[in-house]
Amino acid sequence: MTTEAKVTAYISNHDKWTIGLTILRELLINTELTEDVKWGMPTYRINGRNVVSMSAFKNHFGIWFHNGSFLKDEHNLLENAQEGKTKGMRHIRYNDVKDIDISILKSYILEAIQNQKDGKEIKPTRSKKPLDIPSIMTTHLTAHTLDNLNKLSLAKRNDYIRYIISAKKQETKLNRIQKIIPMIDRGVGINDIYKSKK
Repeated sequence: MTTEAKVTAYISNHDKWTIGLTILRELLINTELTEDVKWGMPTYRINGRNVVSMSAFKNHFGIWFHNGSFLKDEHNLLENAQEGKTKGMRHIRYNDVKDIDISILKSYILEAIQNQKDGKEIKPTRSKKPLDIPSIMTTHLTAHTLDNLNKLSLAKRNDYIRYIISAKKQETKLNRIQKIIPMIDRGVGINDIYKSKK
């Protein structure tokens, strides 16, 4: 399935917001951004870097700015998804197609593109300290896999641990453990699949 087909399918699967998403898409594809799909959402990139994504939910749809914290936000439209946790991402949420002001939104998008060209982006901070392996991992990973986990770089090792401890339910943690075993044993990081697609 082509990128265009995937984006079209995403829009048609959110029939409540089809018109709004179509308006956003038209605005985005008429810039120098390249259309892609990341994390199941239409995402628009420049020079291999994510700039903007579209999203739709039950009660709203909107646009995400991956480094939106750098935007001037002269119209006070930007929201932080999780105050205190989300550093760079900001979004504009719409509850009605009529709420979209195309000229204002276009100015935000063009500013985001320029910011990316200027290299303004939040770099993830990596802990230089190894995280403790949680007991659920030591219980359900073989000695061989635990040894392989400890052979990984500190960043990759910590990414796996964060992936497990971030799950709220025990069942989810166990499912995630089963998923990561072959990856650890191959010596790849949990995020390597995304890096290879850039």
